[in-house]
Parts: sequence; C-alpha cells; structure tokens
Amino acid sequence: MNSTNEQAYAKVVENGVQAVEAVKELQITGYLADQIFVLAHEKDRTDRIADTADAKEIGIKEEGVFDSLANLFRSRGDELRAKIVSMGFTEAEADFYESELDKGKVLVIAKKKD
Repeated sequence: MNSTNEQAYAKVVENGVQAVEAVKELQITGYLADQIFVLAHEKDRTDRIADTADAKEIGIKEEGVFDSLANLFRSRGDELRAKIVSMGFTEAEADFYESELDKGKVLVIAKKKD
C-alpha cells in the first residue's frame, strides 16, 4: 500500500536495500534529503538505513516536543504509530504501516515542508 496526500508520500519496501533505492528515486524526483525519512521496527535498523540512504529519522522537529517525550513511555508499536501520524497520516494508515514494520519491512516517507 502506498499513500499519497498533499503533505506526505509513503512506500513500504521489503528491506534496507530497497529502502535505499526508494530514497534515491525520491531524490531524483526532486525531494531533498531533509524531506525523506525511513522507519523500521528496530531503532538501530532505522539508524543504519537512514545513514546508508542519506535520509532522516522522524524526530522532535517532525513530532513535536510533547509526542517526542511521550514516546519515551510508549511501546515501540505505539511509538511508531505516533511517528507515522506526526507525518500527516491517519490512525488507520499508521496501524497498517506499523503492522508492515512488524513483518520486517521498511517504510520510506517523503514530506514537503509546510
């Protein structure tokens, strides 16, 4: 499932190699490095893929201070869903994407600045 709205685009890929390819494709289409985010279920995997792909992780700037602090007390699944919602997706979309991350897949998100 891919989702496109005025604010964000998301693509679920099978692994880190495909995530790097998706990031490169987005850069070719005009997205800047600071507009492309990757998300995996495990934080260290997210870090590695973001570094390799020259993409960002969803952080305080995207989430806001309150959600970022709240994530310290959330389960990983709840944290991931909150991060996805902070990028402009609905709760239902966040549930779907988080379930895909549970399966070991990677989510690539591109979002133009507001």
